[in-house]
Amino acid sequence: MPTMQLDSLYDIVLSGGPLMIPIALCSVVALTYMVERSIRLQRSKLGDRGFQDRLVQAVQGGGATAGLGVCEESVNAQSRIMAAGLRHAHDDWQRREKAVEDAGAREVDRLSANLRPLVVVGMIAPLLGLLGTVWGMIDAFANIALADGLGKPETLAAGISQALVTTAAGLAVAIPTQAAYYWFRGRIDRFSHSTEDLYGRVTDLLLSTPSAGTPT
Repeated sequence: MPTMQLDSLYDIVLSGGPLMIPIALCSVVALTYMVERSIRLQRSKLGDRGFQDRLVQAVQGGGATAGLGVCEESVNAQSRIMAAGLRHAHDDWQRREKAVEDAGAREVDRLSANLRPLVVVGMIAPLLGLLGTVWGMIDAFANIALADGLGKPETLAAGISQALVTTAAGLAVAIPTQAAYYWFRGRIDRFSHSTEDLYGRVTDLLLSTPSAGTPT
């Protein structure tokens, strides 16, 4: 019985046909944005525990002015949000809350912006794989019909095996892409919760020492 020999990964990829090209491009796009988001969402660029401790100690000792100084010395997303609140420490709570909410929304949008390509790749890659499989099976059945291959299951099996390569490739791209998206999404959510907790701590300190709550 003749069998189809696929001696290497390269042979398997080639057997998938032309739709392997857009699937490969999807993998390149996904990898690029994974690396970019991994760098951008480092803890030091979001706001680490060291910054939070310095900010709380500064506010506790010197009020909003000292806290604002710590925020301006630090370069991270959390410092920019907290600085917006500390600049309005002398205003009523509604203006202060609005300033913090606006700054927080800007930072979250910036952190989430480059996650969209991962969503797109995670949706498109398996669909491309399915399209390649359907196209390959159509081609396999057409070849059997033209070659009078009825009663020769090995001929059909070889064609279907090649057709399924694109589905496997699409899933191989989509699964890690989706996993990366939810992992990055989780980091952004944890950042939001951490910032809310930090803002609550700083606000409580400012309320307990109102005389030090006005930045110069």
